[in-house]
Amino acid sequence: MSDERKRPIEQAEQIVAADPHDDPPTSDVIDAAVIHLIESQENIDAVRSEYPPNVIQDIANTSVIGLRYRTSVESTWR
Repeated sequence: MSDERKRPIEQAEQIVAADPHDDPPTSDVIDAAVIHLIESQENIDAVRSEYPPNVIQDIANTSVIGLRYRTSVESTWR
């Protein structure tokens, strides 16, 4: 594994570790990251109707979950 790929794994291990002496298996670290990604997407989807897009984007946007908002124009004329 390249150093570029090892660095984020090592950072994630520190987050997942129960204490400074804990060395969680890489599979546990990857599982936690995947679950976090899924929960983040669900949380973002859940608040889309409650908060304006710029608030959600400022708080939750990462390089992993990109937020895109579309606008539409509806004519009231027939």
